[in-house]
Amino acid sequence: MKRWVSAHQSVLDEAKERFGAVIPFGFDTILQPGDEATSPDQVVKDWLKGDYERLRSIMERIKDRDEYGVQIFYALGLIGRQIAEQSQEIQKLKGEIATKSPGMAYIYRQKLEKVAKAEMEKLADSWFKDFYGRIKPHCDDIVIEKTRKADGDRVMLLNFSCLVHKEKVDSLGRELEEINNMDGFSIHFSGPWPPYSFVAKAVVSIKGE
Repeated sequence: MKRWVSAHQSVLDEAKERFGAVIPFGFDTILQPGDEATSPDQVVKDWLKGDYERLRSIMERIKDRDEYGVQIFYALGLIGRQIAEQSQEIQKLKGEIATKSPGMAYIYRQKLEKVAKAEMEKLADSWFKDFYGRIKPHCDDIVIEKTRKADGDRVMLLNFSCLVHKEKVDSLGRELEEINNMDGFSIHFSGPWPPYSFVAKAVVSIKGE
C-alpha cells in the first residue's frame, strides 16, 4: 500500500513538473465505465470531454499555486503567567484566597480557574482573528482545519491549509516569521503540497456524476 501511495504521489509530482499545474485526485480515485466493453483509455477520454469546462476552471484556479500548511502554537504556561500578571480580577481572587479558610479557599481556587480559562479563551479568539487577518492577504484561499490536542505545554491555536501563488510564498513566510518571533508563539509551516484541500469537493462532484 505504501508503494502504491508513493507511486501516486510520484505521478502528481511528475505531472506538475511537466505541465505546471495538476488537479490532485486522491489515492484510489476510480472512474466508473458506462459498460464493460468500453476501454479504460476511452473511459478517461469520455470523462475529460464531458467535464472539460469544469476541469479547466479548476485548473485555472490552482495554476501557479500550491497548498501550504500553517499551524500556530502558543506556550500555555508562559501565556498563562502573563494573563495572571495582567488580570486585575485574577490578582484580586489570589489575594482573597490567601485570607480564606481551607474550604472557602478551595471554592475560590475553582473560581480562579474558571476566570483564567475565560481570559485564555478570550485571548485565543482575539489571536485567531488577528493572525487570520495577517495571513489572508498572502493567500488566494484558506481552509480552516481542525486543531489537535495540546502537545505538552504547546497548544495549537489554529491549523490552516493555504492556497498560495508562487509569487506570494516569500511574503507569507515573512509574515509567519514575524508571528514566530512573538513571545510565547511558534509556527509550523509545511509545503508545497498538491492543493488537495481546494479541489476535493469539486473532484467528488465530478466523480459522482
